[in-house]
Amino acid sequence: MSAETSEGRRSPARDRVLETAGRLFYAEGIHSVGIDRIIAEAGVAKATFYHHFPSKDDLVRAYVSAQSSMQRAMVAGMRDGSPYERLRAIFAFMCEFGAGPGYRGCAFVNTAAEYPDPAHPVRQAIAEHRRWNRDLYRDLLAEEGHPGAELTADVLLLLRDGLVVGFDLDDPATVRAAVREALDKVLER
Repeated sequence: MSAETSEGRRSPARDRVLETAGRLFYAEGIHSVGIDRIIAEAGVAKATFYHHFPSKDDLVRAYVSAQSSMQRAMVAGMRDGSPYERLRAIFAFMCEFGAGPGYRGCAFVNTAAEYPDPAHPVRQAIAEHRRWNRDLYRDLLAEEGHPGAELTADVLLLLRDGLVVGFDLDDPATVRAAVREALDKVLER
């Protein structure tokens, strides 16, 4: 994903900062990674960094937004099949990602743990992503004609939350089987 400056031009320096920060934040945690390290590893001047991100919180919010954009693009590419098949494909993708060797939990959950204030702009960006996720589930359920799409979307969001934590803490095969079983039960309602 390429970043743009406030004037609308693409900025390779901003891209490098965001990519570097994202890699480090996901691997080591947000508060443990300092701005100076990000600047050094991204190979940008301090003034360039602050031109694009006036504060670390601005960078973290951009990181959360970039993660959300990547997930939205991935889901937008899943056009084949019925709404239920697309829901199953979304959860199958999450299971594959969660069972992967580089998995360190959910970027949104990890970030929320470091920003406990729900009114903080970073948490607001996370909340907006969660609303999108829940609305996606609701819309797919409604398109399929599922009764109680609103409540079932809430259940699917909780299933998503459980699987992103489960893959970090439990046996991936057990989590995969539990997700398939839960999804079958929820969609059969």
